[in-house]
Amino acid sequence: MTALLTSASPVPALELLRGRTVVVKYGGHAMTDDALLAAFADDVVRLRRAGVRPVVVHGGGPQISAHLERMGVQARFLAGLRVTTPETLDVVRMVLAGKVQRELVGLLNRHGPYAVGLTGEDAHTLTAVRRYAEVDGELVDIGLVGDVTEVNTGAVDVLLDHGHIPVVSPIGRGTDGQAYNVNADTAAGAIAAALGADSLVVLTDVPGLYADWPRRERVMDRLTADELETMLPSLGGGMGPKMRGCLLAVRAGVGSARVLDGRVPHALLHALAGGPTGGGTTVLPG
Repeated sequence: MTALLTSASPVPALELLRGRTVVVKYGGHAMTDDALLAAFADDVVRLRRAGVRPVVVHGGGPQISAHLERMGVQARFLAGLRVTTPETLDVVRMVLAGKVQRELVGLLNRHGPYAVGLTGEDAHTLTAVRRYAEVDGELVDIGLVGDVTEVNTGAVDVLLDHGHIPVVSPIGRGTDGQAYNVNADTAAGAIAAALGADSLVVLTDVPGLYADWPRRERVMDRLTADELETMLPSLGGGMGPKMRGCLLAVRAGVGSARVLDGRVPHALLHALAGGPTGGGTTVLPG
C-alpha cells in the first residue's frame, strides 16, 4: 500500500468507485497540521483523477476556538455542540468560509482547477432549524445552532457533473433568513444522504468508535445501524454528533459510513483503496 501512495500512477483499487459519490468530512486537530492537510488534499485529488466524485464537508472547531480565545471569549460546548451566540456565529462564518475553506480550496487547486468552495447558505444548500441540546434528559438552549431539515443538492450536483470538487462549509439558513452554525458531522451525513452517496467518510482525531469508552482500549471495527442506534445515548462529547451523522447517512441508503483517524497520513486513500480492512469504524446497514 505504501508504494501505491508514493506513486503518481492511478490507484487500481479505486476502479470500483469510478462514477460514485463519496462524501468526506474533514475536521479535528488534524486540520491544523500542514503535512496532514497536504496529504489529505493529495488523497482527494487522487480520488477525483480516478473518476470518483468526492465532496468535502469541513469542520474548523480548533480554528474557531483559537479565534474566540484571541478575542477573550471562552468556547462553551454542551452535548458535543458549540454554544453559539450571535457574536460567536459571526466568528464561525468568518473562520469557516473565510479561512478554513479558502485554505482547503487552495491546497486542492495546487493540483489543478478542481475545488470550488460554497457554504450551506449558498443556493439554499442547507436549510436548518434551531436545535436544542439534550442534557440529562432536558432540552437546553445553545443559541444559533441548527439542525438540517433539507438539502438542496443542485449546486453540488452541477459542480460534480463538471468535474469539480465541492468544498462545503457547514453553515445553514432557516426559512426565516436566520443563519445557523451546523455541526459538520451531521451536515456531512445529511449531504451524503441527499446525494445518494456510495459512502461517507468522517476523518477526525480519534482512531474510531471505542467499544469500552472511556477506557479507550478497543476500537470497534464495524457495527450495524441498529447496533449504533442502541449505543447513541451513551456516546458523549464530539463522538455523539459524528456517529449520528453516520447513522443518518446509512439509514437514508448510503452504502457505508466510516470514522477514520485523520492524524494518519493518507488515511482516506488507504481506507477507500483497502476495502473493509482499511481501519477505523465502519457502520453498515441493518
